[in-house]
Amino acid sequence: MPDAPTILLIADHGRDDVTAVLGELEPVFKEHAGEVIPCDITQEPLDTASKADLAVVVGGDGTMIQQARRLLGTGLPIVPVNCGRLGFLASFDVASLSREAADVFGSSPLRRKHMVLNVDLHRASGEDVLGLPAMNDCVITAGPPFRMIRLSLDIERQGGPTMSGDGIIVSTPTGSTAYNVSAGGPIVAPGVDALIVTPLAAHSLGFRSFVVPGDGELVVHVEQANPGTTIVLDGQEQLDVEPGDRVRLTRHEKSVDMITCSTEPYWRILIDKMRWAVPPTYRDGAL
Repeated sequence: MPDAPTILLIADHGRDDVTAVLGELEPVFKEHAGEVIPCDITQEPLDTASKADLAVVVGGDGTMIQQARRLLGTGLPIVPVNCGRLGFLASFDVASLSREAADVFGSSPLRRKHMVLNVDLHRASGEDVLGLPAMNDCVITAGPPFRMIRLSLDIERQGGPTMSGDGIIVSTPTGSTAYNVSAGGPIVAPGVDALIVTPLAAHSLGFRSFVVPGDGELVVHVEQANPGTTIVLDGQEQLDVEPGDRVRLTRHEKSVDMITCSTEPYWRILIDKMRWAVPPTYRDGAL
């Protein structure tokens, strides 16, 4: 990376506070960056990405996930600047980015690699929808009229259980703290190479979350579905599925590099922002 990197600046102008944040970041860019290429929040391919050395994305966690998928083929590392409520993925704010700008825009910034899911949908009709990326998770959910669906799993081509229930979540380690953990799945550090599988309201006392090696594969056969049964990618993209369809999930050949804040390591974020294992508030103040 050159001494004064070219920045692709992607900002969610639909948020009220983004304009103010961009104004505060302007002197940081002037001091530490070269050319700044502004870009809107869309899903359109990025023709200007080849000119940039890194991407600064300003928005909430949903914006980070959306733009990470968009930037996946470019290889650009992402500097995530939070304007959302939580900022779990977006570890920088204006103050921390200003403080660490020399390192962030230098030759060896601190990075965290995030695994991405590859989702292939093979329809019973013979149509294939291939190479869909998901940074957080792929969810197969029952949908209206919300009767139980039945899914048969094939784990690393060794067969597997059949589950009836509301569906299934397949998440990356990054997504393990999202829908997965709310459904009772495990927290998995982002550096672990794995796919996490968690059932949704399984009609069984014995079906628990499990983890597949990152170089393995999971194939989900849709045996019984509702008219509204859907694949949801990162909570943002949807595809309908029908009985006889087959969903193959593997590790994507590309990954996402996020430049991280040195004062917010992963487990501290869980403790400070997610309030991991915070005990009840007792009347006498004791723990």
